[in-house]
Amino acid sequence: MDELVIARSMFGITMGFHIIFATLGVGIPLMILVAEIMFQRTNDLDYSVMAKRWTKAFAVLLGVGIPTGTIAGVQLSLLWPGFMEVIGRVMALPFQIEIYAFFVEALFMSIYVYAASRIAPWMRIVSLVLVAIGGLASAVLITNVHAFEGTPAGFEIINGQITNVDPWKAFFNPSFFVTAGHVALSAYVVGSFTIATVSAFKMLRSSFGSRIYAFHRKSLMICLLVGGVFAFLTAINGHESAQKLHEYQPEKLAAAEGLFETQTHAPLSVGGFTDPVTQEVKWGIEIPWALSFLAGNSFDTEVIGLNDFPEEYWPPLFVHTLFNAMVGIGSLLILLSLVAYVWNKLLKKDRFPKWLMWAFVAGGPLSIMAIEFGWIFACTGRQPWTIYRILSTEDSVTTSGNLGTLFILFVSVYAILAVSVVLVLLYYFKRNPPEKDINKAEASHKDIPLST
Repeated sequence: MDELVIARSMFGITMGFHIIFATLGVGIPLMILVAEIMFQRTNDLDYSVMAKRWTKAFAVLLGVGIPTGTIAGVQLSLLWPGFMEVIGRVMALPFQIEIYAFFVEALFMSIYVYAASRIAPWMRIVSLVLVAIGGLASAVLITNVHAFEGTPAGFEIINGQITNVDPWKAFFNPSFFVTAGHVALSAYVVGSFTIATVSAFKMLRSSFGSRIYAFHRKSLMICLLVGGVFAFLTAINGHESAQKLHEYQPEKLAAAEGLFETQTHAPLSVGGFTDPVTQEVKWGIEIPWALSFLAGNSFDTEVIGLNDFPEEYWPPLFVHTLFNAMVGIGSLLILLSLVAYVWNKLLKKDRFPKWLMWAFVAGGPLSIMAIEFGWIFACTGRQPWTIYRILSTEDSVTTSGNLGTLFILFVSVYAILAVSVVLVLLYYFKRNPPEKDINKAEASHKDIPLST
């Protein structure tokens, strides 16, 4: 197999595995913060128990996210020396700052875990706010390197030499804020809907009206509320992201929509697959003029088609399917939250139908799938470039051989980590069911210490 294909596959699997834990590492701290605030406002011990249990799950996930992130860093140097040469001279700033962001997250999570019962309520809130900020900053800083790959700035290459380096201009590259926003918002969607999955599943297995059923119902409702709000904001941010693609990576937008001919009043293709022979999206549903409006807030906006670019610069055309899957799942999650709100608040129903409960159960896995589809779309849609129009993927890959052996070893490590994290979570929460923590909290009439 070609070394470039192996290198891309290895790093793709690494990031596909790591991004699950990295995303949950951003989303779950927000939910812990929400539960802690609810406890401080209502003095309802259920919210305190939720915060503590979610914190313990977060600690396990963080324990896997750290080594997988380290592996990703090692692979960048191992597999992509051409890319790292540019990054090392131009874009090292995010990596340096990220160390401090992780330090803040770890420090204040330790304070919350070991001193929550001994510090003032406002200090607990502050600790969790700083945990959430630290986790978010880590994700945004690392993802900013990806933003830089799509919209490079802050340097020039003259006669093959990197010159006129401006680290801050590279850091605040044209797509920094949009990409950072998308990372944050989508992570909060995944964190909330993943917890909602567990809550809905536990409700299905509990007797209606029981103490445990009520506990999980409270968890489900706050997760659907938070998840729905951030899913809607993610959709708005996605509109801004499409406009950045129109401005800076037009062939990527054209591939995402299967648009071959440059035109105004361009249609938006939903579903189907792109056929390069007939140059059309087969079995798709066209929404007239919608792509032009998406790209430039006007139906008169001219959207550049793929035929205006050399074919070797075309991204793989299957990115249309990835883009549609990501958008479709996001829309479904918004719909689920709206249905839950209408059913619970407007219709005043005290029990969700079983089919809707199973839809809530599916919400978490679907949100993770959307993250995966989005990440693959973002990276694959930039091909054949590692750094857009500056450094090709082929020129940045290592010339070392024997990557096949490394590929097998890394995949084996991920398999072990995946099995381990599932077993640890199942073992811990099976031995410590929610009723145990609820009874302990109610017996002492205060929230339980996390360090027990």
